[in-house]
This record gives sequence, C-alpha cells and structure tokens, in this order.
Amino acid sequence: MSGTAIGKNMSAALKIDFLTSNMEAGGAQRVISILANYLAEKGYSIRVITITGPDHYELNPKIERIKLHRHPLFHSIVINGFFNLLAFYRKKSNRPDILSSHLDLLGLVSIPNSMIYNIKVTVSEHSNHLAFNNRAQSICWNYLYPRANAVTILTEFDREFFMKRNKNTIVVPNPCTFPILENPRSKIRNKEIVAIGRLNHYHVKGFDNLLLIAKKVFEKESEWRLKIVGEGDTGMKFLKGEAERLGLSDKVEFTGYRSDIREILANAEIYILSSRLEGLPMVILEAMSQGVACISYDCISGPSDIITHNHDGILVEDQNIDAMAAQLLKLMNDDSLRARLGKNAPKALEKFSVEKVGRQWEDIFQSVMLGKGPISN
Repeated sequence: MSGTAIGKNMSAALKIDFLTSNMEAGGAQRVISILANYLAEKGYSIRVITITGPDHYELNPKIERIKLHRHPLFHSIVINGFFNLLAFYRKKSNRPDILSSHLDLLGLVSIPNSMIYNIKVTVSEHSNHLAFNNRAQSICWNYLYPRANAVTILTEFDREFFMKRNKNTIVVPNPCTFPILENPRSKIRNKEIVAIGRLNHYHVKGFDNLLLIAKKVFEKESEWRLKIVGEGDTGMKFLKGEAERLGLSDKVEFTGYRSDIREILANAEIYILSSRLEGLPMVILEAMSQGVACISYDCISGPSDIITHNHDGILVEDQNIDAMAAQLLKLMNDDSLRARLGKNAPKALEKFSVEKVGRQWEDIFQSVMLGKGPISN
C-alpha cells in the first residue's frame, strides 16, 4: 500500500485485525470493542479474532467476527492461537495490513505470525509490567517486542521499561465508554458502595481486603451496602464464604455479570477501587462519568493518572486497610464531600474521550503503515 493511498483515504484502504484471547467481560475486551467500533465507523475494514470464549460486547455490524476456537491437541491459548492463526493467514486474502494484538501473551502468537507473513503488528499492554513475573512473559517482552512495529502502554509508569525493548512505545489511555451524566448529583442515590471486577481475580482486585474494609465501616454505618459486580464461580464461592465468616452476608451483594453497569453506577453514592495492581482502570473512568464519588488505593498504576486527590476523588495510601476504612467512612458520612467529588469527576475525563483516544490509534496505525520512525506523544 502506497503512502499516497494512505494519505488520500487511509481508512477506506486499511484492513486491521484485532487479536485477543477472548471477548468475555473485562476491561481490555471492552476497550477492544470500543476501538473496533470506532474504527469501523471511520471506514476501516475491521475484524475481531479470538482464540476461545463467548462474546459479551456488541460489535458494529460492519465488523467481521473470526473465531479461531479449534483446540485439537492442547488447552493452551498461545499454542492453539499460534497454529490457528498461522493456518488462517496462510491464505493471502485473509491477511490484514495491520495485526493489533491484546492480552494473555498474545505477542507470542501475533509477532511470529506477522514475521512469517510480513504483516505489520502492534502489541498492547493492558496492565503494568509489575503485574507479571513469568518466563514466557519475559521471553515475549525481551525477544519479540523489539520486532513489533509499535507497542502501546496505558501510563507513563511503564514507558521506560518498554522503551528499552521497543523505541516505538507510546502511551495510549483507555477511553471512557459511557456518556457523561448531566447534573450527576441532582437526584437521590442509593447508599451503596460499588466495586466491579472479575471475581476469579479477587486477589489482584483486592476484593478479599475489601471485605475486611467493609467489616470495619459497617460496624459504624449500618444503613449502607456493598455491591460487588462481576462473574467468576471460583471467586464467588471464596468471597461469599469470606463474607459469611465476617458476618457480612446481609451487607454484601454479589450480582454476578451485569450488562447494566452504567445504571448501577448512576444510582450509587460511592465507587471503591481496592486493587493491588492496575493498568488504567476503566471502572474508575466509568464511575466518574456518572458522577459517583470515587475512592481508590493509590496502587501501581493508574488511579493517580485519573484522580486528582480531594478534587474529583480520593486516593488512599496503597494497601493501607485502616486508612482506606477511615477515608471511606469519612466519605460515607459527608454528603457535601460526595457531592463535590461527584460534580467535579466528569470534568476530568476529556483526555479519555473515545474520539480523542480513537484519533491516537489512527495516528499510530498511519505511522506504522508509512514506516515512520519512533512514534512520540
């Protein structure tokens, strides 16, 4: 494809494949669906390719959905993904201009295939580099990432680490998916504290500690409830057992998977993020868009990239359970503080708009196709 063709009508000419392990409920999957839908509306030819799992997000009818879900010998996403994609791209007409891969070590799948078939490839990190500590990830980062055309990361925290492996590393935040709620504090809200995340990842999400925090605050504020939204049978069983052990069964609601997240947030007073590790938490963006008073551990990384402490949210010393309980209790008891934080929260989201983040991705793909040098932002 010539630079002239790109310059005249890049979107109409460009074929982009988004590769991910699955499109189940999760922040990264939601981002993929948003970006794919945005680019499809802009006229790009978009496909979403998965290795396993069901779909939880609606895609534009213009998007082609490819499920490479054959698992003949192994239950490994990487092994099956590599060979299924290899077979799929063997037919030249199936090959895209750019392969954009996300999640679950899929750089081990996408980069070798892109080298074999001479396809441009971008790889995206959806957490910070401290979240992983295994040999396969190290091999992927140290030996394959240097061969990618671009690497995207979520925050400045990771820039130095990935720049050492690929000079075309660029910070691109997650987009906020929900429309901003007008006059967010104009109605009476439920005395609910909401937390959202995959229950099987309860350790990373800090839901085990969240129940300890709930125990402390509900001893003093009995009218409030904690609502934990997310699916995962193993995590659900463990967390329900912990809630029962702590005497919280009537105070904590486990909703399972819900498709009405926006409505849940729009009716809640407080959103709490108890994670031990994050990338750039979409749930904070979504909660702030609905005028929820947000309180979060200042964990690595993400919350401090979104929240300005005591202006549009509260940041608490990382993993300090007593401090979180004290700050949460203060927020529960102070109507005017919740109102002020909730009113200011939507104003902080301009840089996370779908249009702004979408344009960043368009710039990246154009630079990759034109073979430009290091991409900067």
